[in-house]
Amino acid sequence: MTSTTYRKRLLVVTLPLLLAACGSGESAKQAEEHGEEEGGHAEEGHVALTAEQIKVASIVLGRPTVGSAGALQLPATIEGDPQGTQAVSAAIGGRIVALNRNLGQSVGRGQTLAIIESREAAQLQGEVEASRARLALANSNLAREERLFAQRVSPEQDVIAARTAATEARIANQLARQQVSAAGGGGGQLNRIAIAAPISGQVISRSVVLGQTVAADAELYRVANLSSVSLSLNLQPADAGRIRPGATVSVSAPGRQATGKVSFISPALDPATRLVPAIAILDNRAGQWRVGEAVTASVALAGDSSDSMISVPAAAVQTVEGKNVVFVRTKDGFVAVPVVLGDRAGTNVIVRSGLKGSEQIAVANSYALKAELGKGEAGEEH
Repeated sequence: MTSTTYRKRLLVVTLPLLLAACGSGESAKQAEEHGEEEGGHAEEGHVALTAEQIKVASIVLGRPTVGSAGALQLPATIEGDPQGTQAVSAAIGGRIVALNRNLGQSVGRGQTLAIIESREAAQLQGEVEASRARLALANSNLAREERLFAQRVSPEQDVIAARTAATEARIANQLARQQVSAAGGGGGQLNRIAIAAPISGQVISRSVVLGQTVAADAELYRVANLSSVSLSLNLQPADAGRIRPGATVSVSAPGRQATGKVSFISPALDPATRLVPAIAILDNRAGQWRVGEAVTASVALAGDSSDSMISVPAAAVQTVEGKNVVFVRTKDGFVAVPVVLGDRAGTNVIVRSGLKGSEQIAVANSYALKAELGKGEAGEEH
């Protein structure tokens, strides 16, 4: 048992004795005015205490924090920037004969990641060579017909026919080269295709091994530009309305801290969690954040004078009969006021309803009031 737990139990056990000792000097008239019953309970949810009894019980008084802006503290997950992550797939099926990058290695855009050997690659490369030869022949025929037409040996229609044939051959050659480019690029031999990196970044996934036969569209690599990462957040619907794109997000983890900006707030709730997904972008050029890492985020809230946020210390909230309550100071003690809570805001918790913000409340050791309230209710039942 920790020292804190021991002190809490000791206070709960001794509080009735302290209250009785401090209250022994009160007159019968005071007892009638406050309507005190045995155990210090006068009405439902009410605990009658004098100022001296509050002091002896070490109950700390304070007021709710009221402001038009604050911060939400909630868990979040580091993810790769969707715009900076790309899968590298095989456009044609075949056998992997070369893998030029391993996990964690950097790659530049256009650099070769893998080479695939297949019959389809040979057909594509062969068509490029054949179309190149046809184009050379068509250009040669066009040049000859133009020369003969200039010498008034051939008619103009022969020149037109030769020019049309040359144009068709050039289009066929361009198409053949584009098909090879779409498949990856030349692999050094007619039966090989090179798969190039579409972006610069770091290899974060490799799905194949050397010598493996893959089908068309099979994923080979996943490359991510991790100079910036995204922060995945899930907000309560009521809190999502108080956050704007561009809001500051502070991220903390053991030994690290960074600041980013909210870039996206979903207009729809997640069907599974009934929460609002949001994304913030963090600068990760130092490489201190890892994809999949769980962190703590503090998101700045927006507000105005007509929409002020009320929050109380988390220690001020107790649970009585399944409801969250805050003990509000009255002239002769405390009353348990039911509240509706929102997310955490630093060391505080947001109060959606139940408080006006001007009340004096028990901000520490309120568990003693909960124990005394339970004692009074138990006495009434008997």
